[in-house]
Amino acid sequence: MDKQIKATASEIANLWASYMNASSTNAMLAYFKENVEDENIRDLLNNAYELSTFALETTSQLLTESTNPVPKGFSEKDINLTAPRLYSDTYTLYFAINLHILVMTHCANGISQSSHEDIYNFYTETFRRANSVHMQAITIAQQKGVYVSPPNIPTSDTVHFVKKDSFLNGWFGDKRPLLASEIAQFYANIERNALGAATILGFAQVVESKEIKAYLLKGNNIAQKHVSSFSNYLEKSYIPVPMGSDSYVTESSHVSPFSDKLMLFYTIGMITQGVAFYGMSIATSARRDITTLYAKHSGEIAFYAEEGIKLMIHNDWFEEPPRMVDRNDLIQNGRE
Repeated sequence: MDKQIKATASEIANLWASYMNASSTNAMLAYFKENVEDENIRDLLNNAYELSTFALETTSQLLTESTNPVPKGFSEKDINLTAPRLYSDTYTLYFAINLHILVMTHCANGISQSSHEDIYNFYTETFRRANSVHMQAITIAQQKGVYVSPPNIPTSDTVHFVKKDSFLNGWFGDKRPLLASEIAQFYANIERNALGAATILGFAQVVESKEIKAYLLKGNNIAQKHVSSFSNYLEKSYIPVPMGSDSYVTESSHVSPFSDKLMLFYTIGMITQGVAFYGMSIATSARRDITTLYAKHSGEIAFYAEEGIKLMIHNDWFEEPPRMVDRNDLIQNGRE
């Protein structure tokens, strides 16, 4: 990085988040790739692990060059590679699919907010690699017959223009059929919540802290409730609903592969991403009842994420993201 030009606030924020995300997923992937049985999925997880290692090393270098401290993140102390299998091979396959959707989303944001060439190039290269791993994961899922694709819908062969405000109806009056964009968002949010519910269920089986276990079980209930509410909209429109599976999680419950800190951090991260995706769903929905539903669910999981952060703070696990200096503190407690 050009030493004469400091990294911007956006760049530092993105690099910090990239490091923390790569640190947590790198630890989880290290465990998954050691415990997976299917060789094709093992190869996929090895590629995913290499990508997270690349992201971890590069963000560390970029943060150091911009004179910012590298976060503590997670290490080998947060995983137990000899712990029994907690998740099925199919779960780890869908974990990889969802993970690299999130990586590509984060990289697109990083590219749009980068002005330094080396940071811009890092996110460009990471996006390229994540796209490749994502395609590999989808191909494997299709070959194994476990890939659930979004539904097909009948389409019109003519262009139509909206003539009435009733297009926006939702609470009262006639409700128009769901738009393709609304179906797509419901479908994706059902899949993400189903995977999240399975993830949290596995965590709850092995977590040591009773307080965190209660928090995880609450999150599992919220995810299942959201799956049910989204599914209801599809079912009323005679659209098939993607289903999660309890078979994603094994019966292991005595030895945890992950530290309580890692499981809590990852859970909060899933919830934070959920808020972002619900916001996207609001932006692409035009029925009042649907936008209201997403707003309600967004508030619920935002409060849930806040509960998790409080638990992190209580356990001295919460690393503060980069922030602006406190001018008032400097004025009052600076030079006398």
